[in-house]
Amino acid sequence: MKKVLKILGIILIIVIIAAFAVLKYLGNRPAVPVGYQTKTETGGEIEAKYMANGPYEVSLKEERTLLDFGKFWTYYPSELMNTDKKYPVIVICNGSGTPLSKYPVVAKHYASWGFIVIGTEEMNSWNAFGAEMSIRYLERMHENEKIEDTESIFYQKVDFDNVGIVGHSQGGVGVINAITDTKHKDIYKTAVSLSPTNKTLAHNLFWDYDASLVDVPLLLISGEGGGDDWVVTGEQLLKSMKIFLTTRSLQEEDPHRIMRFSTNPMGILLPGLCIICKETKKREKPSLGMIRKL
Repeated sequence: MKKVLKILGIILIIVIIAAFAVLKYLGNRPAVPVGYQTKTETGGEIEAKYMANGPYEVSLKEERTLLDFGKFWTYYPSELMNTDKKYPVIVICNGSGTPLSKYPVVAKHYASWGFIVIGTEEMNSWNAFGAEMSIRYLERMHENEKIEDTESIFYQKVDFDNVGIVGHSQGGVGVINAITDTKHKDIYKTAVSLSPTNKTLAHNLFWDYDASLVDVPLLLISGEGGGDDWVVTGEQLLKSMKIFLTTRSLQEEDPHRIMRFSTNPMGILLPGLCIICKETKKREKPSLGMIRKL
């Protein structure tokens, strides 16, 4: 009997260790796979161009904060350290439970096209708190040559006349709130909301927003099928959108989850955002092949 109990005890310990290992793996697994850019089908030359990395080498500045999200992540063109240019900004609002450290490949991709890209470890971004703090953080870094005896690498390097914001899922709600209900709402020149929660569901989750207040170009992209059929539907959401595009993933996975990167939507999003980037001499438009309902 003792031998049996001993064996059962050993099995139980093994099961517990295995369970912890699986949980650790799932917790550390990237929310966006490396190499997603080569696995996403594009609709034309412009989409293919912007799905690839841009011409800039990218560096990262991490800074801890006592704010509840813990850390700012700022990706930027490495050349920034040696030029007098100002760089346009993309602020990222995270999806539910998905800090930026879970999908850094997306931020790096944006930055490679000449943007300062900032986000946080925020787990709940619907109220745009992290986005607002990101703008205030960049303002401080831009306005002060030194902060507590440390030189600011972003001193006089941030182009606040050209700021965009992008977010997925709950982060899509955060995008709408950032451009309608924050101190710096008027700083945003354009916005992209990927598979945002519809107004009724958002209200039930206490993630309230009012899309009727949107007064800047807002690009809305969602998947079709799976979670997106009930997450983003709702006439009350779509009424105020300047642009509505719907697409589906070419992979047999949850379209709501992979909307974070499958259209990410480089072929559509980046040409639009690059309109505000001074590196872009002419306004490139995505081909009609991507602007469709599938």
